[in-house]
Parts: sequence; C-alpha cells; structure tokens
Amino acid sequence: MSEQKRLHPAAVFFNFIRVVKEAAFAIILGFISFKDSAFMYFILGASAILILMILFSILSWYRYTYRVEDDELRIEYGIFVRKKRYISKNRIQSIDLTSSVIHRIFKLTRVNIETAGSSTGAEASLKAVKLSEGEALRRELKTVSTVEQDNEPEDAEEDWPSSTITFKRLFIAGTTSGSIGVILAIAAFGSSELEQFIPDDFYDSTFEWIIELGITIMIVLGLIGLLLLWILGIAGTMIKYGNFTITKMEDELFITRGLLEKKQLTIPMKRIQAVGIQESLIRQPLGYVTVFAEIAGGSMDKGEDFSSILFPIMKADEVEPFLQKFLPEYAGITNDLTPLPKRARKFYLLRSSILFLIVTGVIAFVLPTFIWLPLIVLAGSAYLGILRHKDGGFRQDDKKLTVRYRFLSRNTITMYHKRVQAFEKKQHRVHVHQRLANVRLSIIGKMGMGKHFTVKELEESDVNQIADWYSYRE
Repeated sequence: MSEQKRLHPAAVFFNFIRVVKEAAFAIILGFISFKDSAFMYFILGASAILILMILFSILSWYRYTYRVEDDELRIEYGIFVRKKRYISKNRIQSIDLTSSVIHRIFKLTRVNIETAGSSTGAEASLKAVKLSEGEALRRELKTVSTVEQDNEPEDAEEDWPSSTITFKRLFIAGTTSGSIGVILAIAAFGSSELEQFIPDDFYDSTFEWIIELGITIMIVLGLIGLLLLWILGIAGTMIKYGNFTITKMEDELFITRGLLEKKQLTIPMKRIQAVGIQESLIRQPLGYVTVFAEIAGGSMDKGEDFSSILFPIMKADEVEPFLQKFLPEYAGITNDLTPLPKRARKFYLLRSSILFLIVTGVIAFVLPTFIWLPLIVLAGSAYLGILRHKDGGFRQDDKKLTVRYRFLSRNTITMYHKRVQAFEKKQHRVHVHQRLANVRLSIIGKMGMGKHFTVKELEESDVNQIADWYSYRE
C-alpha cells in the first residue's frame, strides 16, 4: 500500500456537511437579519457562499491523499498550504472503524487512528474509504507483521473468545437505562432555544387550551409524554448498543456495536488502567450490572463516554466468568470488601440531607401546606446517604486494589499498583477525633486527563495500610 490513494468521492459530501455545520449559525443569523429589508441580496449572497462551499469540499477531497510507506502512515492535505502528517506504526494505539447510515449504503467506513497524544479528536481520520480498504489499512498498520499474520492457521479465529449481547438483554438495558432524564434535559434546552422563534400568540392559545382540558386529562397527557420519552430511551439504547460484540484477539479487545452507525473499536489491553462494574439504582435490585474499563490516552470524540463499555448489561454472577474469559488478571472484582465503620454513617447522612433539611425548614415556615413534598425528598436523600455508607469499602490483594463507592450508581473499581498515579489521604479535625480518613486514588484516563476515585470515612488504619501499599513500605 505504498502508492498514494484518495478518499472515496463520498468524502466530498461529508466535507460539505461539515462546512455547512460550521457556517449554520451565520446563515441563520443572516436570514433573521435580512428576511424583510434585503431578502433578495441574502439569497444571492447565500447562493454564492453555497457554490464556494461546494468548490471547497471538492478541492479538499482532491488534495487529500494517504499512503503507507516505511512503517508510517503518510497523509498530505491542504488546498493552498500543503500539510504533511507522518504517523509511525509504533505510535498508533488503536484503529477504529465507524460506519454511519450513509457509509453503510455505499459500503464505506471511516477510519479513526489514535495515538498516545490524541486528545479531543483522533490523530488522523479518513472520512470515507471502502470497507475492504479500511480493514486492509488496519491490518497494514498493526505492529504484527503481515508475514506473521499469513503464517497463522486459518482456523485461529475460532479460538478467539467472543461474546454478543442478546436481544432480550438489550431490551432490558434500554428499559433500565434511566435515559429519560437526559431526554428531558435535552428537550428543555431545545425548547428554551426555540422559544425566541415561536410567536407569543401560540403560547397564549396553547396555555388556554391546556387549562380547558382539566387536571385529569393533563395528568394523563403527562403520563403519555413520559411513556413516549421512556420508549425513546429504549430505542436510543438499542440503536447505540445493537449487535454489541466483544472479541479478544491476542493483546487487544475488539468491540463492534451500533444498528444505524456501526462502530468497530480497538482497545489495547496495555492501555487499560482499571476495570469496574456499575450498578444503577434501577438495575441493582434486578441483579444487572455494566462492565467498563478506564483507558489511558486516546481521544474523546463527540458522543462517546469517558469510560469504555466492555459489556452494556449482564447478571452480577456473570461478571467473574466474563473477566476470566477476557481479562483474567482483573478477576475477583466481586469478592467481599472491607466495609466502612459504623461511626462513619452520620457523615454520609449529614452530607446527603443537610441541603434538603434546610429547604424543609424554610418551606415549613413559609408554605406549611406543602411540607409533605420536601419531607419525601428529605427521606429519599437520607436513604441515599445510608446506601452510600453501606456500599462503601475496599480490598487490597497483593498488587491490586479494589474500591467501591456510590453517588447515585454503585461503582466497584479494580486497579493495579503500577496504574495508580497518585494517592491522597485527607482528614479534617472531626475525622482525626473519630480516627477516620478519606482516600483519593488517581489514574490516567481518556485524553490524558486524570481519573479520580474517592472513598470517604474509611478507618484511619486502613487508609494508612493503603498508603504503605502505594509507597512500597513494609
């Protein structure tokens, strides 16, 4: 693959869409400003800009070339100023293939190449190449030589451990995802942005219509709206994680997922800093968990999670067999932990309830009729504080350390000593008197940023033990 190649001509379309997105705000602003007085001039100006955008997209595609030569991926691009980017095979951390709906119609894919220095975006991105060429490029850029790959037996792929999510589990993941809150937040933000474009008469007539419906019908409509949002949450999860498959090939994990946009993600196991399981308030009583990994370096493309999902949902008793199959060095994460001392419970209750306790006092003084509402919230926050105390803990196993904590979801994290970048012990005066301490552990996360795990109100002697473990002190 030493000859220069261009992207598929469909890249012109993707370039054009990108340019339109960047200029969308200016176009909308121009339309609002000139729609009455000089609308014809706006149309002429917009037409000229549209033609320039198309020409820019075509020239960007024509001037963009790539090739693999001397163990390097060499990319040349730029219309007026020619730029060259050389990426050595040794620097490449992962190569991901992403296929949107348009890509899949034309049997294309997008190749994202990440190095240790990648931050908010991939080091290099080939927007549109044939799927066969993308797969060939990924094989070519692997550190294992092509000769060694050709000498492998043809049935070697059958020995690669693999696991695929079932439709039933995918549906359960959607129904318990809790994404209704996210959808409500997006809807609220969208309505606030669109409010300035909607006439006031529309709001007045709509408000009068709602008042005329009556309380009962309003409640029914509200429940129907929540049901529709719940269904949208289920659909979003199933589209995102549809056909989720994880495969272990030598020293890498390959993840394929997505119904509309198909993604093939590569996770080098040497970049895994920690492995954890997450149990939400909805899934924990049902016995379901999500398995994830914290990955060092790499990029944070738009829409991706800060933690890499290794499997969206599984039964809690399936975690150990899963880890034994794919990451045996992290097995044992579900073993019993050393719990927090009982005298630490008052700190968790106070932190969870103090704000709502103040609000309850204010409402009791100002609006005593509605005192029942903050009391319910106060009881819920107190219960959450009890859960946080109950679920906190740690376990030290030779070179591994496991910690567990809860904010809303319960998280259990296992990490190796060599992955811990920083250790912090923190105490205030009350802690000293109670012989308690907080511990904070830091590892490298995505974009090279630190990822921190904090467990509060541990026994001071246990924190000192972890400090000795971290500092190699006997």
